[in-house]
Amino acid sequence: MTIADNYNGIIARIIDDVDNNTTDQADSTLAVSSKVYTDPDRWQQEMDIIFRKVPIFVALTQELPDAGDYKTFQFLDKPLLITRLKDGTARVMLNACSHRAMTVATEPCGNKSRFTCPYHGWMYTNDGVLRGVADQHKFGDFDKQANGLTQLPVYERGGMIFTVLEPGDDEVDFDGFLGGMMEDIGRLGMENWHYCGQRKIYGANWKVAYDGFLEGYHFAAAHPQTIAQRTYSNVMEFDSYGPHTLICFPHLAIKENLADVAAEDYHQYENNGYDWIRTLFPNISVFVAPEITLISQIIPGPKPNENTTYLNFIHPSKPAGEDQELEGMMDFLQEVVDTEDYHVGLAIQKGLESNAHANVTFGRNEPGNQLFHKWVEWYLAKDPTAPKPKL
Repeated sequence: MTIADNYNGIIARIIDDVDNNTTDQADSTLAVSSKVYTDPDRWQQEMDIIFRKVPIFVALTQELPDAGDYKTFQFLDKPLLITRLKDGTARVMLNACSHRAMTVATEPCGNKSRFTCPYHGWMYTNDGVLRGVADQHKFGDFDKQANGLTQLPVYERGGMIFTVLEPGDDEVDFDGFLGGMMEDIGRLGMENWHYCGQRKIYGANWKVAYDGFLEGYHFAAAHPQTIAQRTYSNVMEFDSYGPHTLICFPHLAIKENLADVAAEDYHQYENNGYDWIRTLFPNISVFVAPEITLISQIIPGPKPNENTTYLNFIHPSKPAGEDQELEGMMDFLQEVVDTEDYHVGLAIQKGLESNAHANVTFGRNEPGNQLFHKWVEWYLAKDPTAPKPKL
């Protein structure tokens, strides 16, 4: 089955849901211990087993469109330096000098062909190779070729750059982990889009934040003047690529917008009758809207009950003049996510930490959340022979 065929089938089902006041459903409800959101030992396991070991998104291709472009980024305890080389490839490295571990690139972003450590003046080219040791005749013997910046594996596809924070000895199977989802995202052509900018917000435990991206059950209550003005609440259809999800949300005008569209062409009408949320386990949500595309990146910590979320914005074309309209959309979406989702999440975190209830419960109408939590448990069990969760 092609991606287009799959889309068409999902959209046909969502039209039936609208007609019949139904939604995609799991076989049963799912109880999850409240402590998975609060326990420090559990949180550390998630960091060590999931976030340090699976492929994670670190940059958009269009954040580094030209040779010499770079971005610095702190992910957990890893200071990252992402660069674009002359041959067009990307590098991901640890931003720590091989002499005394000083930060080498000190600005958030820019364009440089080389970096000089501000502590002792050691110099690296943007591929991480150590080219110069200051006063080496005084410093002593030192193998520059073997002591460049620590390289991390890198994978770039569909306008997104990924790495693994602590790779093992085996080669990272990026395609095995991301393949189906990145084939889906690759159809968008984001590698050629215009990078608009970024916003930053703060929230609760990373799973509290991620839970909110995985369902539309809350639209009517939490977003009455924004999302619920355009989109049905509690009407969803789900598909998955391993731990990654594809969620379809119907517009209130889906019947009118698709009335004269042949079923085999439904897939061509994204944002004109329905929207997709594409999530990449463990921490990414991609929302393509006609006004602007939002890629939300949840960074856990520094404490178990905290996260920092980067809202990255991209658009198919660069405005001919000022970016005021796009700036306005970025501000609007930041406000929606922050005040209507993340403030709720912070209140949820307080409720969880009060021990008011032993469990939280995900309904049959929340299969995306159920799948997510089952995948978290699958990874923490560290049993690759165990059956992988499915919708």
